[in-house]
Amino acid sequence: MSGLGEFFHMGGYAAYVWPAYGAAAAVLGGLLVESLSRLRRAERRLAALEASDGTPDDAT
Repeated sequence: MSGLGEFFHMGGYAAYVWPAYGAAAAVLGGLLVESLSRLRRAERRLAALEASDGTPDDAT
């Protein structure tokens, strides 16, 4: 094996390396989705507060 095939084989550790890369990519993807979701929610709340008198809905 040489070149690209050897790279993908990772010196015999491919069974450990590639799943670790996959898990890291999944976690980072999840964090991205969660962050964007929270951003959109905060922007909607800000727009609602700016449209109202500025007091939160749960204020007494």
